Amino acid sequence: MVLRLKFAGDERLGVRLGELLAPTWDALPEATEFDPPLIVPVPLHPSRRRERGFNQSELLAAGLVRALGRRSGGATPKVAKACLRRKRATPPQTGLSVAARRENLRGAFEVVKPDEVRGRGIVLVDDVMTTGATLSACARTLKRAGAARVMGLTLARATPQFPDLARVDRDNTVDGLDRDST
Repeated sequence: MVLRLKFAGDERLGVRLGELLAPTWDALPEATEFDPPLIVPVPLHPSRRRERGFNQSELLAAGLVRALGRRSGGATPKVAKACLRRKRATPPQTGLSVAARRENLRGAFEVVKPDEVRGRGIVLVDDVMTTGATLSACARTLKRAGAARVMGLTLARATPQFPDLARVDRDNTVDGLDRDST
């Protein structure tokens, strides 16, 4: 389904699949710590967005908000599509080692609206997490701009074999800011 969404242009799947994130949202007690948290889709570079015609993470975020909005009680989170941007085009992560994935994304993101993220709880939404390099790069950027807490929520988790994964220094923090969680 994710492949159909991303590579066959089946946009209607995006919002529907995003609705499936609501039960996972419910399992994140930290998500309601900030009422409401800001939902930030992982941005595509403008050239990739033009090529694909849409950002699948934005569609997933819209579906999540739609599902949460149907419930009563509490404020419905807002999707902030424009506060984080991918400032440079990066090659696809597919086929890259863990270290190459991190390097590929170094400096790729920037916060465009720091006032929108400062002091806020943020839930990053993406379609698939493989090594966590993209979520970590986004989280690092948001935290440096003053976000109080950043959590990642993905539709799928890929579990490929990375020969270099066993050599990853487990003492490194996810966000590079000496924090043990995002």
